[in-house]
Amino acid sequence: MGKIWRTVLAGVASATVALGVAILAPAAPAAAATLREVTGFGTNPTNLRMHLYVPDRVASNPGLLVAVHYCTGSGPAFYSGTEFASLADRYGFIVIYPSATRSGNCYDVSSPGTFRHDGSSDPVGIVSMVRYVQQQYRTDPNRTFVTGASSGAMMTNVLLGDYPDVFAAGAAFAGVPFGCFAASAGDPTNPANQAGWNSACANGQVSRTPQAWGDLVRAAYPGYTGRRPRMQVFHGTNDTTLQYPNFGEEIKQWTNVLGVSQTPVLTDSPSSGWTRTRYGSAGVQAPVEGISLAGVGHNVPQSGMARMVIAFFGLDGSTPTSPPTTPPSTPPSTPPSTPPTSSPAGACRVTTTVNPWNTGLTAQLTIANTGTAAVNGWSLGFTLPGGQAITSGWNATYAPTSGAVTARNVSYNGTIAAGSSVSIGYQATHTGNNSAPSGFSLNGAACSTA
Repeated sequence: MGKIWRTVLAGVASATVALGVAILAPAAPAAAATLREVTGFGTNPTNLRMHLYVPDRVASNPGLLVAVHYCTGSGPAFYSGTEFASLADRYGFIVIYPSATRSGNCYDVSSPGTFRHDGSSDPVGIVSMVRYVQQQYRTDPNRTFVTGASSGAMMTNVLLGDYPDVFAAGAAFAGVPFGCFAASAGDPTNPANQAGWNSACANGQVSRTPQAWGDLVRAAYPGYTGRRPRMQVFHGTNDTTLQYPNFGEEIKQWTNVLGVSQTPVLTDSPSSGWTRTRYGSAGVQAPVEGISLAGVGHNVPQSGMARMVIAFFGLDGSTPTSPPTTPPSTPPSTPPSTPPTSSPAGACRVTTTVNPWNTGLTAQLTIANTGTAAVNGWSLGFTLPGGQAITSGWNATYAPTSGAVTARNVSYNGTIAAGSSVSIGYQATHTGNNSAPSGFSLNGAACSTA
């Protein structure tokens, strides 16, 4: 990521404001484009403010991202404290930065009016901002996304539940499930028109079945039968503001809403101390993805995470400039220390997901061991289509970069247990043929494909 980050500290004066979060901030984008405020954008029952970032080079039919700040923050603070604007410069999407204006600058994630499609609170104003930008800049309505931290992460959950017809996916940093902060009836400390504090939820003491969590989401828009947005969740194990059990409750909720198993299809570690699980698919744009951050508190997002969000949304495939030269994380390329063991023919299966753009692509390969014995040390052979050349890769070393390629394990993923899998990937250029690779073999034995 190459940025020097700083901590933005927000003072808190009451429990209501305790959703403030420390954000690690890169330098402001170097492009000439600037953040500007927009007024008169449409229905806005809670008087939110809107700031908009339009990069100098906008992609054709661009994507749209809503980036929602933490308590005590603002849209301009979230703009300067995160990497989303610099990524918009690279990939040509547009970013909306809303600002809450009530005391404490927290979003309403507790009143009855916030948990309804076309209700009476903050989600209505944010969606008005989205529709304004869609009309003014002709953004792709199928590529509208939302991300946020702390209070903004809770609002991300709310927006996905209230407006599944507007948002294609969301990414929440240190939040809670949809409906978890709902005000209790008769609670004098939590008026229905305020963004109140729910200690039981904040302390991770609210646990429901996946079905019950999913029913809360479905009740927000009765009768809706269309697609449901995908969800990506980040949470630190040492979070003492919105405690870590909320991470698992969010996973339960969104796997149920999207109708996928709670058993991960893929588990890996994109960076030291990070455990990533994918549900419903092993691909970069799985229905649900969770990233658990060992030893991390409430100070997210951190360096490297914004690119993971953009990859999850697919916003890195619409660039008017050059694609990135490295993936979200580049693991060490230590060669295997254990001699490979042969895998019998037919004891492996490879699943491939390719995400192309005009002159480049990324490919995600999942290697499943379908045999009865572990593979200790592996090499995967495959053939790239003509005109393709690998420029970078992750979770494996690749040689040569075109034609018949061999991917070899790195130090941390050399063993594939019987019945389990590993995921690797690469970025490549192409001259028109953006097809998937073919002819897979694991340690010399042919693999089936799926």
